[in-house]
Amino acid sequence: MTFLSTDPYGTAAAPAGRFLHLLNPLAKVAAVVPAWVALLFTRDILTPLIFIVIAVLLILVGARLRPSIVLGLLLLLPALVLVMALSFGFWTDASRVADQRILFSVGAFHYTVGAFAVGLATSLRLGALVTLALVGGLTTTGPDLARSLVAQLRIPYRIGYTAIAAYRFLPRFGSELALIRQAQRVRGVAGGWGPVAALRRAFAAVVPLLASSIRHAERMALAMESRAFGAHPTRTERSPSRWRVRDTVFVAVGVAVTVAVFVI
Repeated sequence: MTFLSTDPYGTAAAPAGRFLHLLNPLAKVAAVVPAWVALLFTRDILTPLIFIVIAVLLILVGARLRPSIVLGLLLLLPALVLVMALSFGFWTDASRVADQRILFSVGAFHYTVGAFAVGLATSLRLGALVTLALVGGLTTTGPDLARSLVAQLRIPYRIGYTAIAAYRFLPRFGSELALIRQAQRVRGVAGGWGPVAALRRAFAAVVPLLASSIRHAERMALAMESRAFGAHPTRTERSPSRWRVRDTVFVAVGVAVTVAVFVI
């Protein structure tokens, strides 16, 4: 999910000089929620474009990113927005747009400037929503978010720990699946090429992966029960989630920027 920790079962130190990793996960959500809500009611092109630029700059400056993610933000994101704009334009009723100038024609179908403008506004709005979500998504781990929900929003820790356990199942599934496939290749199980062989390999890995998952779930349940999980109304945290002054400042700046974009 993120580049914050190379160890999916632990919590790594935040990268130096990257302020987004130092913020409370809920602060990164609260700062963009006003923009999310406001973008749902916009129909112009400029407003979502401004939010995309702000979010991309914020991510590039405040987050530690893999080179592939940087290329995705700078190259893939504009390409996807353009493709979605063209696609949405085909679904737009050309008779209901003001600008009837024809960009190109496919047989009897005329693709107009107005249809492209509507598609571009829609694609930019979706791009802005996704890009704003990446502000927290690229700099927050699942366990950290669950801890902040328990600490700041007073979500019952039974639910929070369940979310942490579910998040940590994912990398375990990946490593278990890799081991199962290596063992099957050594034994020559489901070899060959093509879709049929791939389907055989997938089915051959399902049963051992399911058995490993059940064993892991049983061990986790026994460990939690031995530690009296759920016996007390609260529990202590090895890495407690705290709300600091910088979190309040970040949320206030996010709200102020949202208001400024819509007012100006």
